Amino acid sequence: MANFLIAALYKFVELADFRELQKPLFDFCEAQGVKGTLLLAEEGINGTIAGPEDGIRAVLGRLRGNPRLAGLEHKESWAERMPFYRMKVKLKREIVTMGVPNVHARTMAGTYVKPDEWNELIADPDVIVVDCRNDYEVSIGTFKRAVNPRTSSFTEFPEWVRRQSAEGGILNKDAKVAMFCTGGIRCEKSTAYLRSQGFEHVYHLEGGILKYLETVGPEDSLWDGQCFVFDERVSVGHGLEPGDYEFCRACRLPLSAADKASELYEEGISCPHCHGTHTEDQLRRFRERQKQVELARRRKQRHIGVRPERPWAAAPAAEQG
Repeated sequence: MANFLIAALYKFVELADFRELQKPLFDFCEAQGVKGTLLLAEEGINGTIAGPEDGIRAVLGRLRGNPRLAGLEHKESWAERMPFYRMKVKLKREIVTMGVPNVHARTMAGTYVKPDEWNELIADPDVIVVDCRNDYEVSIGTFKRAVNPRTSSFTEFPEWVRRQSAEGGILNKDAKVAMFCTGGIRCEKSTAYLRSQGFEHVYHLEGGILKYLETVGPEDSLWDGQCFVFDERVSVGHGLEPGDYEFCRACRLPLSAADKASELYEEGISCPHCHGTHTEDQLRRFRERQKQVELARRRKQRHIGVRPERPWAAAPAAEQG
C-alpha cells in the first residue's frame, strides 16, 4: 500500500520577501511530517515534498494561502516508502539555475502545449524537438525524435543554443522548437531564453514529462523508456508508477539491471559510470558506509545515513524540472 503522497511543484512569481518565508515554511513542513526540498528565490518557488496525505495537503494549502501562490499547481504520485531523508528549505538566486541574468520565465516563456496535444506537435517533421534535461536523465528515456543537447548541467544549455544557432547548427530563428523537461520548470526558462535570443516559434510541454506520463496512456504514448526523478524512486513510467532503476550510491546516476550485472559494479562503492574516478579516501568512506547499510539491512532497519553523493554531473536534488 502506498502511504506517502509526493508533490512536485514550482511557480515563477515575484517573491521579493523570499528570505522571510524560509523559516515559517520549514517549521510548518516539519510539524506536518513532510520531507523533501523546497527552493525559494526572488523569481519563485520550486521543489518536491513527500509525506502523509494530510500533511502534504496542509503544506499545499499554506502555500496557496499566500495570494502570490494562489495559482500554484502541483503533480502528485505515491510511494510505499518515504523517498526523502529530511526537510530542507533553501534560499537561491534562481529556482532553477541557468546562470543567465534577465531571463524572465514569468513573462517570456513560450507557448504551453497540453499533454494531449503534444503528440501532434512533435510528430510534425518540421518541428525541432529538444530535451532540456541533462545527459544522465535522457539516457534512461526520452521522446521519439528528441534532440539530446548532452549537457551535464542546465548552466550549459545557453552555450548549446549558441553553438546550434551558428552556421551548421540545427537551430534557426524561423524554426519551430518544441522543448520538454521533467516537470516543466526548465522548459519555461529555456523557452524564455530562446525568446530573449530572437526565436519566435517556441513551444513547451505543459506540466512536463510527469504530466504527460500521468495523462497519456502507453497505447498512445510517444515516450520511450522511463523518466528520471530526483528522489529515492529514481525513475517512473506511465501512470507515474515507480520504475526499475536504482541509484549508484557513489555517483547518484541511475543504474539498470545490466549496469548492476557489470563487473565494475560494487554495491555502494562504484558502478560502470563512475568506476575508477574516486580517490582512495572516498572508497574507504563508501565501504564503511556500505558496511553500516548491510548491518542495518540485517536488522531490518533503514539506514537513513545513506544519501547519494553529489556526482560530477548531477543537479541538486530539488532543481528538477
